[in-house]
Amino acid sequence: MKRIIIITLLLSATFAIQAQSGYEAILQQIEANNTTLAALRRQTEAQKLGNRTGLAPANPEVEFSYLWGNPSAIGSRTDISVMQSFDFPAAYAHRSKIAGLQNENAELLYKAERLNVLLSAKQTYIKLIYCNAIAFEYAVRLKNAETIANAYKIKLENGETNILEHNKAQLNLTTVQAEVAQMQAEWAVLQSELKQLNGGKEVVFSGKIFPDNVYTANTLPNNFEEWYAQAEAKSPALQYVSAQIEIGRHEVKHNRAMGLPKLSAGYMSEKTAGEHFQGVSVGVSIPLWENKNRVKQAKVQAQAAETTFEDSKIQFHNRLQALYAKADALQQNAQKLRQSLTDNNNEPLLKKALDAGEISLLNYLLEIEFYYDAINKASEAERDYELAAAELWSMEL
Repeated sequence: MKRIIIITLLLSATFAIQAQSGYEAILQQIEANNTTLAALRRQTEAQKLGNRTGLAPANPEVEFSYLWGNPSAIGSRTDISVMQSFDFPAAYAHRSKIAGLQNENAELLYKAERLNVLLSAKQTYIKLIYCNAIAFEYAVRLKNAETIANAYKIKLENGETNILEHNKAQLNLTTVQAEVAQMQAEWAVLQSELKQLNGGKEVVFSGKIFPDNVYTANTLPNNFEEWYAQAEAKSPALQYVSAQIEIGRHEVKHNRAMGLPKLSAGYMSEKTAGEHFQGVSVGVSIPLWENKNRVKQAKVQAQAAETTFEDSKIQFHNRLQALYAKADALQQNAQKLRQSLTDNNNEPLLKKALDAGEISLLNYLLEIEFYYDAINKASEAERDYELAAAELWSMEL
């Protein structure tokens, strides 16, 4: 009984589950405290600044020359030159558009990583709910095993049973205790994982505890294809690949513009003894070799982006379709098992039969093991369904 009380108090004190808000409060804490997301946010901002760098024209060039004359009678000469070069105007427009698209993609990469972190946190939390639920099942089993073990110890002392029956009862108790210890270890690992996702801080649970340790309602969409169209539109990964196509198209246009002549304009001044020349200077850079094959390369990259997008859409659809089928099968399996447990609960009858001496301890342990195994399978099916459903609905996080 002492071990049962410890388990119950442990789970009740530190694993309070919100009855109404579900997972939102926990995920909000993790999003605010997760160090991976914090670092990625800074990297994203730095990348966005980098994408906007280099959009302006090149730096102006200023030259100053002071030349001594020889012989000295001819005096000295002073030259001043200020030049500014420009790409073809269309190049700046495409460069700016590309930078804007790259910044949008940087945000999409952040959103994709955010979804991964929050999905991992939600699935860890679901596993904790499973541990919380199964812990109370083990508490009942442990109490039952201790009651039987104590009863057969007294019977052995009173000569009402033999050592074989006594040992069976003790072995059954040891087995249940081992299962409880394993569950506690798993629970501690999951708590540690949730703490790590929360930036090393303890997750604060608030609200009332679920008395039956149930999951927040999570239903499957009725029509997969209709739901998939919305999921595809919300996927940051697909949005990223789609934007790469648009970037590729502008890269082609940008490289074409870079193949046009570059212009330069400026001011020049020349002073000599008794003379001063000044005026404007213009120039043209003829692109003969520098941009060779760049347009072809950009076209190939744009075509590759289109192929990647089509492949990503197919993989995304197939993965979600398989996940939907898996979740649907797990949901039906869990419902059938729970209904069967409700309709065929022999646990009270078996205990009465054992106490009345109508069945042996061995028969009782074998029969009750079937019932316990069905509970475990039902709990695992419910957990696995929730994990699959969480991944299916991850675009909503």
